[in-house]
Amino acid sequence: MNRKHFLSLTGITTLGMALPIPLFSNNDITKNKISLAQWSMNKSFFSGKKDAHDFAFYAAKMGFAGVEYVNQFYFDQLKNGTTSSKNVSSLAKTLNSRAKDNDISNVLIMVDVEGNLADSSTAVIKTAIEQHKKWVELAAEIGCHSIRVNLAGEKDSQKWVDQSVKGLTGLCEFAKTMGINVIVENHGGLSSNAALLAKVMKQTNLDNCGTLPDFGNFCIASGWGNDSGCKDWYDMYQGVAELMPYAKSVSAKSYDFDDNGNETKIDYARMMGIVKENNYDGYIGVEYEGSRLGEKEGIMATKNLIQRSL
Repeated sequence: MNRKHFLSLTGITTLGMALPIPLFSNNDITKNKISLAQWSMNKSFFSGKKDAHDFAFYAAKMGFAGVEYVNQFYFDQLKNGTTSSKNVSSLAKTLNSRAKDNDISNVLIMVDVEGNLADSSTAVIKTAIEQHKKWVELAAEIGCHSIRVNLAGEKDSQKWVDQSVKGLTGLCEFAKTMGINVIVENHGGLSSNAALLAKVMKQTNLDNCGTLPDFGNFCIASGWGNDSGCKDWYDMYQGVAELMPYAKSVSAKSYDFDDNGNETKIDYARMMGIVKENNYDGYIGVEYEGSRLGEKEGIMATKNLIQRSL
């Protein structure tokens, strides 16, 4: 199951001012630490079997160095569709405490369902920017280096590029005041056309704007998360190669594994070769989306494969 199937702000607090804030670079991160994307445990968190606030604890038990949060698991505190940030400090205090207790780093926040940053309407983009701000604020307070956003809205490819630049520029200007990067994932539709997304990066041309190349998510024939039965795929290896020059994080997607521990749909040796060719020195995030193996088994299989491929 894909996180996108579940898809159907302003000011900085005193806590944020007190915490160290990464400034737009991976250069201070030990080369290729491995983080865990929270979506890998979405079934446990959505069902209530596990508490999303304890994510750092579960990740640390599996030997990860960092965690990548998904905003959907915290909508009860930071309600989607609003610009209210009154509960940011409360949530930040909890997440910081869990991370500190488990000696794990907060890496980024994946932001969904907060409006179309590439909409044909400038007014809609402006509203989306406002709705994303609380997650920028939270990212700053918990010491993340980035928030991951989607570029949805406009359907015409050239207009999509223009509107994407507009949306990213507006959000990045705010995020820069807090030392936060805004990064875009290939996440369905036009954003999965890596050449187009690279064009957006070139035209935006801001230090705190970049990409989150995902090893999967290259269906360009449909919208968010409708990969099943996709009839038009962008070449995943070409796509990652085109996005890596702008990468500020990397998402190592996985679905299933053979008896030798190799991913059945993605050539990890080839993918990791592309990552290394670009001298990438940031976190590599495990995002297991399979169904045959359980969450922990799939997560660990992905982590082991990354370690073998480094």
